[in-house]
Amino acid sequence: MKRTDLLVVAMRNDRAIVGAALTGLAAVAWAHLLHEAHGMNRTGVCECIGMALNGPDMKRWAAGSLLPLSVMWIEMMVAMMIPSAAPMILTFALVNRRRREQSRPFIPSSLFVLGYLAVWSVFGIAAAAGQWVLHGAALLSPLMKTRSAVVGGVLLIAAGVFQWTPWKRACLSQCSAPLGFLLNHWREGKRGALVMGVQHGAFCTGCCGLLMALLFVAGVMNMWWVAALTVLVLLEKAVPHGRHLGAIAGLAFVLWGSWLLAGVSP
Repeated sequence: MKRTDLLVVAMRNDRAIVGAALTGLAAVAWAHLLHEAHGMNRTGVCECIGMALNGPDMKRWAAGSLLPLSVMWIEMMVAMMIPSAAPMILTFALVNRRRREQSRPFIPSSLFVLGYLAVWSVFGIAAAAGQWVLHGAALLSPLMKTRSAVVGGVLLIAAGVFQWTPWKRACLSQCSAPLGFLLNHWREGKRGALVMGVQHGAFCTGCCGLLMALLFVAGVMNMWWVAALTVLVLLEKAVPHGRHLGAIAGLAFVLWGSWLLAGVSP
């Protein structure tokens, strides 16, 4: 088959190719996270950051640990957020195909994805810095879970209350209606695709950032908790009336956080 023929086939099956690429990216991220979590449960050492975490680890982490810690968080954000972003990215690929059929310039979907992941990478770096600070204050257990009922309770209540706010609904509306987002925010050219990805990433971070902070409550490397939050985010965006599920989860978080705070000794 000639190169031009291969290109035509690829253009006709662009959504399938993009879907396969997203599935592969998420699968690799999840596989590596599960490998790290298994190794950490077995040896007490997180292979990603290369630091011994078994027993009471009261030593301050060196500033250089921020880099591998950031890599771990970015990998986690890729694993958790790509599934819920897939409908938006696939819709972007579909719109591109329709535009290409009208002889308009082709814009690679990869640029949209790059912009989206850039925002979550910034979030991951900020989360890594937060973890570094919490560890320095001896507020994290060896399993990267907060030792403080006050910190855990406040995080849960803050995330739960946010689930009911107009800001949550506004951000969620941008994430759960792919075609509407693209119609309202479309920009031409490669730079435009990158900017649209950044915009979508910003809305997505505004929608789900506090939920990601709850990783500190049950353990950053607790894969059951990571999976539960991933499913919650996906259901909020992908199913009809998903915001109602988010509101119910918000109530559960507030009750959980209140229970933790109620157990704090005066």
